[in-house]
Amino acid sequence: MTQTAQHNSSRTGAEEAGTAISLRGICNRFGSQLVHEHLDLDIQKGEILGLIGGSGSGKSVLLRTILGLNRQSAGSVTVMGVNMEKAPEKERSKARQQWGVLFQEGALFSSLSVGENIAFPLREFTSVSQQMREAIARMKLSFVGLPQDAFDKLPGELSGGMKKRAGLARALVMDPAILLLDEPTAGLDPLSAAAFDALLLKLRASLNLTVCMVTHDLDSLYAVCDRVAVLAEKRIYAVDSIDALMTLDYPWIQEYFTGPRGRAARRGVD
Repeated sequence: MTQTAQHNSSRTGAEEAGTAISLRGICNRFGSQLVHEHLDLDIQKGEILGLIGGSGSGKSVLLRTILGLNRQSAGSVTVMGVNMEKAPEKERSKARQQWGVLFQEGALFSSLSVGENIAFPLREFTSVSQQMREAIARMKLSFVGLPQDAFDKLPGELSGGMKKRAGLARALVMDPAILLLDEPTAGLDPLSAAAFDALLLKLRASLNLTVCMVTHDLDSLYAVCDRVAVLAEKRIYAVDSIDALMTLDYPWIQEYFTGPRGRAARRGVD
């Protein structure tokens, strides 16, 4: 384990109090394939953390483990101080309501209107009236920069960038403290991706959100992330600022950040 990773996993009690999500000793196995082994990671309240790694390193698997969609074979997940394996169900349910999720492609229900998609969590998990659900959904629609005429459209009538924003509005509809994003700018043109990054920074600033973002988008990493966690060798190899990561003598990290695309992304922020 690198010095960077060791520093991240040996926090003081005061620092732990500022932790939104804590992973300890996570092991994920599918049959004979070991994907993660004794993985540790802390995501601090109010930060935007990028999660990167090579193909097959298990980035999306780790995101699904945090969400409880994939049950780890060993280790613990703690969300806002709640152990998601051992705490009473009432506490775990309350913790789950602290996060919003944006999957790839927005994962909108194609048969529901955009407004119905955004209001869906309110319908499933609250007892607010239909009138109130619509009012909240329209507010979130505006919050992510979509016009009100998108409310009654079907997802198939939206552009890729608009679908991402609609998915983000649904992720925000329960006023979560944490956002978990899986490749949020994948498939977007550069202008739409940059607009999404700007929106994410605006939302973090106005809502004090904690964000964990799986991404391959180097421009997004430079534009929005406070720290980046590198998933390699079945663990979090290192987690730090991009500048600090680039000082590590690890071939994949060097290739990732100093290759042609990495150099281009860095020039964009210099």
